[in-house]
Amino acid sequence: MTFGVPGYGLQRGSASDRSLLIQFMQAAYTELYPQQPDFDHLIETVTEYFTSQTPLWFVQTVVPAEEIVGGLWLGNAIDQVGGDRCAYIFLVYVLPQHRRRGVGQALLAHAENWARQRGDRQISLQVFCQAPSLSLYQQQGYQTQSLWLVKSLKTD
Repeated sequence: MTFGVPGYGLQRGSASDRSLLIQFMQAAYTELYPQQPDFDHLIETVTEYFTSQTPLWFVQTVVPAEEIVGGLWLGNAIDQVGGDRCAYIFLVYVLPQHRRRGVGQALLAHAENWARQRGDRQISLQVFCQAPSLSLYQQQGYQTQSLWLVKSLKTD
């Protein structure tokens, strides 16, 4: 599939790519939280939300060999202000050695085109404050609409 980044192609994923999706999710979280022993709970997220209505795409190199270097997982959310269904980005991930080449921008453009084709008027995502992708999202026009606050509750 045409992707718009020289040397890379985009391929639609399928239900058989569940384990690869989990690997990308675990890689993304491990980069942000290297002290966390494991992220096996992400398997539950994929089991719960990965369906035919939540499409998956993979970025692969074209030359020299087809290597999968990134992924995009989309779904649905409800705009909590207006109540409309909107597209939701579950995951955008690019292997570190393939970043800063336009792959992330192209994935976001693909996500936005998918949302427009469905008739969505907005697209949303959640990003961790320390994520290196935060500046990419801001450069692409994503704006903070709300903050998700978390407080650890220690048991005695």
